[in-house]
Amino acid sequence: MKTLIIVVHPDLNSSRINRAWTETMREQPETTVHVLYEAYPDKQIDITREQALLDSHDRIIFQYPLYWYSTPPLLKQWFDEVLTSGWAVGPGGDHLKGKEIGIAISTAGTAASYQPGGHNLFTIRDIAKPIEATANYVSAHYLPPFAIHNANHVTDEQIAASQAAYVQHLETVRHVQSTDLITINK
Repeated sequence: MKTLIIVVHPDLNSSRINRAWTETMREQPETTVHVLYEAYPDKQIDITREQALLDSHDRIIFQYPLYWYSTPPLLKQWFDEVLTSGWAVGPGGDHLKGKEIGIAISTAGTAASYQPGGHNLFTIRDIAKPIEATANYVSAHYLPPFAIHNANHVTDEQIAASQAAYVQHLETVRHVQSTDLITINK
């Protein structure tokens, strides 16, 4: 299965987790890593290029740090500009139909804070509902999210474990209706 990892971190070099994940994903067979902020420092997205990348892969993973319960701004712009009517939705808009879409996300808060009754009140699955809804809207299959929490306090060993867990997640995850969430650093 050809996998496209779309990395969306505004300063990837300063990120221990997303940088490590990106390096690991670059080593995986049948995996393309596409770093949006490197590809588009001027934020002028090449829609034709992006759609061709999506067409040539079976699975799309959006990898990003959680930003105010959402995605980084360039990913929101990417969704708005790339997933066009007649390509992703509407008449003729079946290019993502049957593909798999998932997220790999890092958070500053602890796993306990992303539970009902926790500091953030909602789970990562709840917070990522817009991505899940987007997958549904374009007739793709949504994968259970992969997450690492407490990002500002992880050790090198925990990052290494998360790299291996991320690879394992992509090798084993299936698009079933599930409340499963793969978390690291509880």
